[in-house]
Amino acid sequence: MSKNRKEVTLLKNDDFLSANKFTGGENKDLSAWLNKANKKELADLLGYYCREATGEEKAELAQLARELGAKHYGSKIFFRGLIEFSSYCRNDCFYCGLRRSNSKAKRYRLTPAEILECCQKGYEMGFRTFVLQSGEDAYYTDDRLCGLISKIKELFPDCAVTLSIGERSYDSYKSLFEAGADRYLLRHETANEYHYSQLHPPELSLKNRLKCLYNLKEIGFQVGAGFMVDSPDQTFETLAEDFIFLRELQPHMIGIGPFIPHHETRFANYYQPTSSRTLVLLSLLRIMLPKTLLPATTALGTVDPLGRQKGLQAGANVLMLNLTPLKHRSDYSLYDNKLCTGWGAAENLTELAQHLKSLGFTPDFSRGDYIDFQEGE
Repeated sequence: MSKNRKEVTLLKNDDFLSANKFTGGENKDLSAWLNKANKKELADLLGYYCREATGEEKAELAQLARELGAKHYGSKIFFRGLIEFSSYCRNDCFYCGLRRSNSKAKRYRLTPAEILECCQKGYEMGFRTFVLQSGEDAYYTDDRLCGLISKIKELFPDCAVTLSIGERSYDSYKSLFEAGADRYLLRHETANEYHYSQLHPPELSLKNRLKCLYNLKEIGFQVGAGFMVDSPDQTFETLAEDFIFLRELQPHMIGIGPFIPHHETRFANYYQPTSSRTLVLLSLLRIMLPKTLLPATTALGTVDPLGRQKGLQAGANVLMLNLTPLKHRSDYSLYDNKLCTGWGAAENLTELAQHLKSLGFTPDFSRGDYIDFQEGE
């Protein structure tokens, strides 16, 4: 037994988990511990579970995560219809296939009419949340976006609108919220300044990224943050900073997935990702923040054929399925080989729902709001 294994095992038994209660569902000590641990303690725990924990220990962690999530959401899995409406982006993030300097990227931009057509199609399938995602495309001004959002809410008043369109001003966010947008996804990517600088050009700052997230929350959005797992220069110490930031922000949604390199970026030859660390981190995030809405992401399904299923079994409770017109799905190429079929395609919703039932989950076709919003708090 390594020194690290011995130390963490003692911590498990004495400080936040007793072995005989690990899967009992009544012990809240691990959740409390994760919410007060310092950076070094978190880094040690993350390193242990990602590198040394046995399959049995990871399974116990996942079971505890599911039990804590079930206290708020039961066995429900919520669905989102994803519409990737523009592959244009003004930014030049080092890891992204849509970055502005990638001359080989296939650019497209859906019209408002095409977006509404996607919503109509999704509504008929059963979706009650539409996620509008794009690069930071200057064409889509506040006026254009507000008009689009208002129209979606007019045509589909029982649906939620989620935006994932990057960094904007406070006033812009407020206008989008007042037009009817309900949620906003903006991954912070990393809470460590140096790590952020290794993934983004100098004109983008972590300070502004975090400011945007706090602005969104102040305005009244249900807010999603998150990060890539196993990205270049990520360490267990930077992951610990992510956990500390997330418990401070208290986001309503957290999106994480494995870093997948794109062949037209500086990270083209970065090692091939796996699902293993993402699954561990999903469980730990669920345990730390039991109320959060936690997607089993497309990236997870891209690196592992059973990745999204494993993600749900690790504590996730949201699936985003692609409603983008088929001719453009492969053009929205954030990373290589992005999943567009199977568990990633909206067309498979009915079949997928049946499969989820066979796994013991309950497909839920409501808006799927954060639990406190559902209760009107």
